[in-house]
Amino acid sequence: MSNPVRMPASMSVGRALLCLIVAGIAWGTAGAAASLVYRVSDLGPLALSFWRCAGGLALMLAVLAVRRRRTAGSAPAAVAAAEPRRRRLLRILGTGIGLTMFQSAYFAAVEATGLAVGTVVTLGAGPVLIALGARLTLGERLGGGGTVAVGGALAGLAVLVLGGDAGTVRPAGVALALLSAAGYAAVTLITRWLGRDGGGADAMATSTWAFGIGAIGLLPFAGAEGLLPHTAQPVQVLVLLAYVAAVPTALAYALYFAGAAVVRAATVSVIMLLEPVSAAVIAVTLLGERLTAATVAGTLLLLAAVTGLTLAETRLAAVRRREAVTA
Repeated sequence: MSNPVRMPASMSVGRALLCLIVAGIAWGTAGAAASLVYRVSDLGPLALSFWRCAGGLALMLAVLAVRRRRTAGSAPAAVAAAEPRRRRLLRILGTGIGLTMFQSAYFAAVEATGLAVGTVVTLGAGPVLIALGARLTLGERLGGGGTVAVGGALAGLAVLVLGGDAGTVRPAGVALALLSAAGYAAVTLITRWLGRDGGGADAMATSTWAFGIGAIGLLPFAGAEGLLPHTAQPVQVLVLLAYVAAVPTALAYALYFAGAAVVRAATVSVIMLLEPVSAAVIAVTLLGERLTAATVAGTLLLLAAVTGLTLAETRLAAVRRREAVTA
């Protein structure tokens, strides 16, 4: 029998779930922005991922500088001093490498096989890999309700891709999407493992280090691919790159790391399936795509799965609190 999982005292489960929901919705806009960049320029996926990391790094450094002035540096120093060196190194390298693989492979999959297929395969494989990894490494059990929720979420994804206009499925793009799912699963499991004993590190600092590692690692590959875009619409490309760096990167990853350290890994994986839901909404409202019956059915299944697993997570946290008080 596994030991009870202790929650970081700095964040409640409800607040962590809200962080994850906002992050999932914001992530859903990244693929659409990438598709628009590909339409109006020759920028490749590695260069796009580099600018995403570099822009996110610049924004997070600015936020940390403002916060440091407000707190006089006392809180960040205490966190850094309390975390063992080996644990900190694992957190920084693990999240940095996993994040870089996740987003670079995802952008490449979107370019190779389209936004719908790339997103569905990445996020459809993600819950399976995370559930398996959490069972093997963290001892987490889905339970009956969790199994039903994950199954419903995957069914919703299947309806979205099989019933809608998914486009041509290219094997190379599918392989890249699976690679992206593996990177996403690794980041989720590392974050949960380091945060399950209540010792999760500062989410902003984690995001900043991850972006820095990603930018440095991607720079030579982005340079070989073509670092600067050639386009007839430079202002539109610049706006899109700034948006990708700010909303689905700096904001979304900070919220994701904060929430994933508190909530069970399987729950995180299902909540992040809000990404294809927000992508579908964008496709209909902004890109003029037709709203099919399959899109509606798949979206409703995903939302129902997210709602069910969110309620189960909240009830589980309440039970643990009562058990702790009783003990």
